[in-house]
Amino acid sequence: MNQIIDAHIHLDQYSRDDIIRFATENTLRSAISVSMNIESCIKTETLSREFDFIKPSYGYHPEQPVPSDASLSDLFTWINKNHNSMTAIGEVGLPHFIRRQNPSSIPIEPYIEMLEQFIVLAKKLEKPVILHCVYDEADLAIHLLEKHSFSNAHFHWFKGSPKTIEQMIANDYYISLTPDLLYKEKTRQLAKQYPIENIMVETDGPWPFEGPYLHQKTVPTMIHDTIYTLSTLKKYKVTDMYDQLLKNTKNFYSI
Repeated sequence: MNQIIDAHIHLDQYSRDDIIRFATENTLRSAISVSMNIESCIKTETLSREFDFIKPSYGYHPEQPVPSDASLSDLFTWINKNHNSMTAIGEVGLPHFIRRQNPSSIPIEPYIEMLEQFIVLAKKLEKPVILHCVYDEADLAIHLLEKHSFSNAHFHWFKGSPKTIEQMIANDYYISLTPDLLYKEKTRQLAKQYPIENIMVETDGPWPFEGPYLHQKTVPTMIHDTIYTLSTLKKYKVTDMYDQLLKNTKNFYSI
């Protein structure tokens, strides 16, 4: 039976019935469940103690206001206290969507400072970092990773320039592909360019998708369609592709 790992999903945003259903899905081996803030971290940690397939990651999603110094300190204290249960630092990164309409109204410098603190923490705790740096922001993240000589980075749902992609490949960073591989040409081009040894697959659920998934709830089993499509693009046997992606994700996350 072909096993999958969802390399990026927000399980704390699903209903309990959904999570129970995912837990009984025969092909879902594990899910890297990322967090949005301290409340999300706490819920994700609690879920991971009940459901073995959930591999928790703790962080602060950048598409929201920068927390106060006190709140950020509380989050770092909590992560340090609970790091033994943690698979990775994430989701962290830099804002794109909240700055897209009027970048000057939301300075990026505080987000850069916060991301640097998370990278330093990931290096100290010897954990991977899961990055939300989807377009030009990736270049800023790469600068921070290089500054701290830290390469254990996973750029999820990345949509950057060919030059940035080349630098990410050279630095041995990982990416993960979503179900939009089925209908977005930019994602397909990224998949063709990136080495298969550094690719994972994700849903970013419950984020909704378009194309053949329009109006459908995002679930981990959508990954099977992604893998079949990726096999075609990379000219791989489907069974070999399943094995390669499983190996990549297990090795990267030490699970």
